Amino acid sequence: METIIPCVLMRGGTSRGPFFLADWLPADPVERDRLLLTAMGSPHALQVDGLGGGNSLTSKVAIVSRSRRPDCDIDYLFAQVSVDQASVDLRPNCGNMLSGAAPFAIDEGLLAAREGVTAVRVHNVNTGSVIEAIVQTPGGRLTYEGAARIDGVAGTAAPVRLNFLDAWGAVTGGLFPSGQRQERIDGLRVTLIDAAMPMALMQAADLGLRGDETPAELDANPDLMARIEAVRLEAGRRMRLGDVRDSVLPKPVLLAPGTQPMALRSRYFTPRSCHRAHAATGAVGVACAFLIPGTVAHDFGGPEPAAGSRGVRIEHPSGGMDIEVELGADGVSIRRAGLVRTARKIMKGVLYLPNSIPRAAP
Repeated sequence: METIIPCVLMRGGTSRGPFFLADWLPADPVERDRLLLTAMGSPHALQVDGLGGGNSLTSKVAIVSRSRRPDCDIDYLFAQVSVDQASVDLRPNCGNMLSGAAPFAIDEGLLAAREGVTAVRVHNVNTGSVIEAIVQTPGGRLTYEGAARIDGVAGTAAPVRLNFLDAWGAVTGGLFPSGQRQERIDGLRVTLIDAAMPMALMQAADLGLRGDETPAELDANPDLMARIEAVRLEAGRRMRLGDVRDSVLPKPVLLAPGTQPMALRSRYFTPRSCHRAHAATGAVGVACAFLIPGTVAHDFGGPEPAAGSRGVRIEHPSGGMDIEVELGADGVSIRRAGLVRTARKIMKGVLYLPNSIPRAAP
């Protein structure tokens, strides 16, 4: 017998994947992950027998439910499904897919829309952090249509503003998990930061790069990719993430000066290929690092510490992303960070799954 479950395919930011209500999936985590592997067509380089697109950006899943926390509206569990391995990683968050969580919840009747805009407090189950998502609901009805444009996505859509409220050290327990703002790994200057996403930030010039290379150029350099992976593995140990060979965390990032003041050029890895645009959570972390003295990001013209909101532009292969960071009275502690994404509902239907479901890696 086939297994048949409801499914909504959505684009969130510059990512895409199926969205499920938690009730649609098995309660047992092992059975759930086995189902997700089959749903995406993993493990297979092309994921031709499932919903995945043969790329980490299109092998993502969002699972949404009413929140168990009294201070939040919905729970959002993100799953990064490996393309070519039978593994599902629940350690990271994804800010791009997150942009679809609140619209999906309203669409599926978990929340009532308000007049004008609806603010939704989202509990990210992966990290325990809370994000405020502000969704456009004119006339008390959800809309995906609007004039907002984000680089990396064709056309326009309704804006979804994401305000990260407490994502600093959510995964590792500290903003700078190793206790240092800058250190050396394999002879390279590195900042290990956990701000919305655990990352290992490096300067592109230290690797003999300009920082404006295309993802295809970077991916085609096996010596570079091997060195970046070696740094990532050591960064995982120093960030108390353990052996990260089978995890997507931490994410390596190469940085260079931006083309304007208060801007950085970034090449973000996912982690074993370069992102064709940029992760939203990764952009938040890079922007925070740029504002904090002593980091490898701040070395590229970061401002003197000052309380209040500062805008930082992250330049990526498909354009740019604008991040607003609010700093505390000391000018370095992070109070919140926000950015605008868009989302689109692509289809809703039923998903057919065979009984022969592969087992996820332990």
